[in-house]
Order: sequence, then C-alpha cells, then structure tokens
Amino acid sequence: MAVILLIEDDVTIRTALTRGLRELGHVVSSSSTALDGLRLAVRDRPDLVVLDLGLPDLDGAELLPMLRAVSRVPVIVATARDGDAEMVPILNSGADDYVVKPFSAAQLDARVRAVLRRMGDDRSPDTSVTVAGLRLDPRSRDAVLDGAPLELTPREFDLLHFLATRAGEVVTKRELMTEVWQVPYGGADKTVDVHLSWLRRKLGETAQNPRYLLTVRGVGVKLVEPT
Repeated sequence: MAVILLIEDDVTIRTALTRGLRELGHVVSSSSTALDGLRLAVRDRPDLVVLDLGLPDLDGAELLPMLRAVSRVPVIVATARDGDAEMVPILNSGADDYVVKPFSAAQLDARVRAVLRRMGDDRSPDTSVTVAGLRLDPRSRDAVLDGAPLELTPREFDLLHFLATRAGEVVTKRELMTEVWQVPYGGADKTVDVHLSWLRRKLGETAQNPRYLLTVRGVGVKLVEPT
C-alpha cells in the first residue's frame, strides 16, 4: 500500500484512477491544479506523486522542478506527450518514471510499485564504494568526487552506485533498467541515456571525453578509474 497524490485536472481520469488505485490497496488524494498539488505534496508528504502535464494553472513540466526544490518524493509523470522532445526534459527535471496516456489503474499500479521498490531497495551493500576520487556511501546517501560533495538525485545515486559496485565491468542498459529502475522490459534505452548524460555533467565529463563513465558501443557502459 502507498499513499499517492494524484495531480490531474481531467475529472473523468482523476475519478477512474482514484477508484482503481484504491481498489488495488493504495490511499489516494488528488488535486486538479498544479499549485494546489504542490501545497498538498508539501503538507501531506505522500509516498509518491502522479503528475499530469496539462494542468490549467501551470504546466506540469514547470511544476516538476518546483516540486523537486522542496521535496524528494518520487514522481511519475502521466502524459499524452510521448516524443523525445517532451520526455528528455521531463527526465532531466527529476521525474522518476512516466506513463503515456491512455493507461489503466493496473498499469499505473505496476509503475508505482516498481518505483517504490527501487526507492526502498535494500539489496545494495552497506559498505561505501570508492573508485579513484569517487566515493559513494549507500547508508548516508553521500557522494563525494575529489573531496567535494556531489549533489545527486535518488535515481542518479542508485545508478552511479550500481555502476561503482561493478567497476570495470560492462553493464547493459537492459540490466540497468532491471536493477536500478526495477523495470524488467526493454524499450527504455533513452531513459538510461538521459540519466547517464546527467551524471556525466555532474562528474565533469562528456560521452566524447569520459573520465569515469565509458560507453562500450553496442553493449552498454562501464565505470572505470580515470586515466
């Protein structure tokens, strides 16, 4: 069971999803506007937010960074926009997952459970991992690069930590989706690519001039010690 905040202005969709998610065991509250949804997210501290993009007072894409500035609550974006031009900025703004309309309450429930499993995943070792100047501590969720703290989102930390525990090994994108995103099906390479790009910027590197994250073309990515 999860406490879910649904920010959706379409009353038909909002009613159907609220009823469906409750029947699946979740506690659901809802809002029809962006700013009221932001207020409820801060006040009620839900386990997860489902955020529509086409809201009447403020586009959900604009609300997402505002929400990220005040909360680390997982966010699943619900949208009819499925092109790269829409998806990449949404992921870059901190969305944990997205679903494309139309979708059922059962499909959304599966996404909710996958995101929350990842957020509460205890399979990672409790010991810190160090690769050259990079140090990651899963207990405190602290990341340090060359003595300076790295500001990482929960998803970025999980991705970097998983790669660091497999330092020197090539990891496929499908494996990353399974182990980090808890989504054991294909078709999300761009999701991995976006988050790797985001990590590279924070590590001070690019795909063309890598330090830690080395792309193995046609296979995957591996984390290595800088040379």
